[in-house]
Order: sequence, then structure tokens, then C-alpha cells
Amino acid sequence: MELSSILCRAQEGAQRDRAASASLENVRIVATKAAIAWGLEAVAAEHREARHARRAKAEPEGLRAERSCTEREATFSENPDRGFVQP
Repeated sequence: MELSSILCRAQEGAQRDRAASASLENVRIVATKAAIAWGLEAVAAEHREARHARRAKAEPEGLRAERSCTEREATFSENPDRGFVQP
């Protein structure tokens, strides 16, 4: 599952708030580390979203529809312990 940059930034903010309002030092440390991790994930999500936007803009509609169908076939399997479905 790909996390959106909006969700990651919201979680980062929540963790920073938690760190700022915590009275215990260990809670502040853990919340600060969690905020940093969410921030890094948000940066990765922003890059991923930008890449998807560039790809969608550059591809013709027919090719995009064809590839999305192929990607679905390659990832969906009714029997997931047996691997991917072969087209």
C-alpha cells in the first residue's frame, strides 16, 4: 500500500505535537523520531506522486489503459501463495 504525502505530513505533525506536549523525556524522544520517519516517508511519497503525474502527462491514453490492465494481471492472483498470474 502506498501512503499519500498528505497522510504522511498529517502523521508527522501529530507526532511533533505529541513530542512538544509530552512531559516524559522518553515520550518526546520516540515522538520526535516518529515525526522524522513520517517526514522521510512524506518526501518519498511526494517524489512518487510527482513521478506518477509526469508519467500520466507524458503517455497517450490508450497506452496508459493497456499498461494498467497488464499491471493488474501481473499483480492479481486468486492463489497468492503460487506467485503471479502469467499473461
